[in-house]
Amino acid sequence: MTDLITEQATAAASGSAATEQFRGKQRAATADVDAKRVDTLVSELLAAAHDIIRRHKVNYAEYDALKSWLIQVGEDGEWPLFLDVWLEHAVEEVAGETREGTKGTIEGPYYVAGAPKLPAEASLPMRADEGGTPLLFQGQVRSVDGTPLAGATVDMWQADDDGLYSQFAPGLSEWNLRGTVTADEHGNFKIHTVQPAPYQIPTDGSCGRLIKAAGWHAWRPAHLHLKVSAPGHDLMTTQLYFKGGRHLAADVASAVKPELILDPGPAADGNGREVTYDIVLDRA
Repeated sequence: MTDLITEQATAAASGSAATEQFRGKQRAATADVDAKRVDTLVSELLAAAHDIIRRHKVNYAEYDALKSWLIQVGEDGEWPLFLDVWLEHAVEEVAGETREGTKGTIEGPYYVAGAPKLPAEASLPMRADEGGTPLLFQGQVRSVDGTPLAGATVDMWQADDDGLYSQFAPGLSEWNLRGTVTADEHGNFKIHTVQPAPYQIPTDGSCGRLIKAAGWHAWRPAHLHLKVSAPGHDLMTTQLYFKGGRHLAADVASAVKPELILDPGPAADGNGREVTYDIVLDRA
């Protein structure tokens, strides 16, 4: 069932949605471009490519195949998917190398700003017949010095039990399994949801052709996405995985870190599972 439904979340549809989300984010951002920095980064990137070509004696047939594939990635709208799956984890490692609080990891291509605002204890929006094991995800948001952060924001999104994300797959309501929770006066939160499933990134487009040609797999382990923020503190973006889950040791996006693996137990009320995971933010 999962494989059948995942195939319906086509690369073209999810790629187009991810591209539009990224363009919207870029329109809202401003950045000064340092010409020397651009020169350094692009020159070294090209030098690395030249070295690969020379060392591996790349021929014109291979070069033309690369050009054709690069053009197709753009036509498929899959640049956000390609970059977030295979490059973002390295950028995140650099960005987070001085972080003292909770470990971060990649955002991925499926974040959407503006999810419904919810109180400190809430259920994520979901269908009446939402599949999957009920999960209570709870914890406290604190500063690095241990101070509870009253009113901290926990923006959470996830795939459903079929591995699909709302706004990137057909048949799901706009904000299914997406919500922005405001912690209470002690920084505490309780989020009722369902445990997500592992999912396969779309394989019917250019990224899928690369995966097939290289003999790789296309799977990500099940995870919860979080963006956590509080005044005077750095925004923390992370993903939380599940102990014993499939693909933990071979995530196609190379985003799993040991500190981010949850180990839920039976829920106190006997309904599904629950886990407590506190979040520590660095001061800005």
